[in-house]
Amino acid sequence: MTTTTTPAPSRARDGSPDKLRTAIGSAVGTTIENYDFLAYGTAAALYFNTVFFHAEDPAIGLLLGFATFGVGFAARPIGGLLGGYLGDKIGRKPVLVGALLLMGISTVAIGVLPTYAQVGLLAPILLTLIRIIQGLAFGAEWGGAILMTFEHAPWKKRGRYTAIPQAGVPLGLLLANLVFLWSSTLDSELAWRMPFLLSAVLIIAGLIIRAKVSESPEFEETKSAGLVVKNPLKEVFKNDWRTILRVISLRLAESGGFYVIVTFMLSYLTSGDEPLAERSTALTGLIIAAAIGVFSTMLFGRLSDRVGRKPVYLTGSLLVMAFAFPMFLLVNTGNSILIVLVYIIGMAVIHDSLAGTQGAWFSELFDTNTRSSGASIGYQFSAAISGFIPLIATAIAIPLGWGGVALVYMGVGLLGVIGTLVTKETWGPTRRAEIDALINRS
Repeated sequence: MTTTTTPAPSRARDGSPDKLRTAIGSAVGTTIENYDFLAYGTAAALYFNTVFFHAEDPAIGLLLGFATFGVGFAARPIGGLLGGYLGDKIGRKPVLVGALLLMGISTVAIGVLPTYAQVGLLAPILLTLIRIIQGLAFGAEWGGAILMTFEHAPWKKRGRYTAIPQAGVPLGLLLANLVFLWSSTLDSELAWRMPFLLSAVLIIAGLIIRAKVSESPEFEETKSAGLVVKNPLKEVFKNDWRTILRVISLRLAESGGFYVIVTFMLSYLTSGDEPLAERSTALTGLIIAAAIGVFSTMLFGRLSDRVGRKPVYLTGSLLVMAFAFPMFLLVNTGNSILIVLVYIIGMAVIHDSLAGTQGAWFSELFDTNTRSSGASIGYQFSAAISGFIPLIATAIAIPLGWGGVALVYMGVGLLGVIGTLVTKETWGPTRRAEIDALINRS
């Protein structure tokens, strides 16, 4: 089912008066959410195997760290279901504020947790519980942020505007790894605690900004017209279950590939008796790629406004497949420049071509009164799968080496290609011409 509503010519052309404030407010929130959530991935790769998991074999400790990393993703569909339902029933804005507050509290709590050496098994249990809460908050976050931006934006620039909060992914990653690069110089537990504790400052700033953002005009119109459905989850599963499956397939190419590079690759480069690279080299590669990604994500969003969503997404998915083996061949050289180049290609080019297109495309696949539920469910169920990619990759690497991980990376790219081919274009030449004609009549 596709969006069939026709906007007033003036709003199709200009969007709402709050369009830019909404996009920036959503981006600030998604940056903080991604900082908090991704900080755990970095900590799991670098510290948590010894801090929280008492294992004689470092590989087992790493597997346990990535298992709790995946638990947060397993909770994301529940957060997506709850956040999507509330977003369609009571509005997008309350979900935005509540998700950010919950994420902030849980992240700071990780920073004050006792370690295994202090309380034994209670430490990993508490860490797992907090990780679940993080997953619930993050699951509710994405749909609200993207849809608020999408529904405030001019129709011809929805790719451009929704890419702004999507840029919160590389920006959050950038901030998290900058803090870890700095904290790695601290010769104490503060090396892993400080990145979590510092998120408190970001949370306060984000809540202040989001509180000033107005509700979605499309949701308000739907509510005024009496079109809010009694049970949006039931409606979207009944009418759009095929579209949800398509979104899951599309999203796996982006998120699955992301966590191979961001989380598994970090441990692959820095672990073992003879590491391929220093932690600082790997973190520097992530930081440079994330800094570029803030801008490349928005550029790919703009490109999707010009040529459509499918061409951009298909190209990105094919590149995932093509880069799988070259990526490892390059990092296996141990050359710092080539390692940084892998991060730039894998993140700022391949990943961001997909992420920059998703916000508008996924939103356009659902009607307004079930959009929050449909987009959130598809997005977060795929996240639940991709969150275990570092664990799967680590387990496969033990018997098969890096070639097995390359096949995993190639596999998620194939899912993206299939998903693109079976998903309808929502911003093709015909639709763009219709909106041009509508605007020209005003």
